[in-house]
Amino acid sequence: MKFGTFLMASSTSSFAFQMLILVAFIVLMYFLLVRPQKKKEKTVNEMRNSLRVGDEIITIGGICGKIVKTKDQSLIIQVGADKTKFEVMRWSISSVTSKSKKGDQKGAGGLDEDEESEVRTRKSSPKRLKKAKSEEPAEKKDAKAEKAPVSAEEKGEAAVKEDASGAESAAEK
Repeated sequence: MKFGTFLMASSTSSFAFQMLILVAFIVLMYFLLVRPQKKKEKTVNEMRNSLRVGDEIITIGGICGKIVKTKDQSLIIQVGADKTKFEVMRWSISSVTSKSKKGDQKGAGGLDEDEESEVRTRKSSPKRLKKAKSEEPAEKKDAKAEKAPVSAEEKGEAAVKEDASGAESAAEK
């Protein structure tokens, strides 16, 4: 009977040892596979939620573009030299190539995202240069003012005279 009790004791210890190996294997798989995957997923979701107008992005399809407007679950991006705009879903963003200069701040003047995109899409007109102030005598200014209308009147009269003489010569022929 001693031999039978020895087999029972060894089988229970081997079963406990096998269970210990199985639990250790599961814990190892958690730390090697599941935990890093969840950490990566968390950083990707954080990146997608922090997208702002002006960020340059790459979609999972390989399309590179610049964010023009953001919505709750979608983005409007501008692509190519002809600045084509189209809408993509937030989950389709693969990476951000460059952040907007404003970063996490709200727009420069405290604008929300929609107003900020309108300001960005407006075409900026060139600034006018101020004329250099020069000290001209009042006489020269008056002379210039008088000459301009007179010369315009003279041109108008000369054009009328040419038309009249041209009509007369055509009638003679």
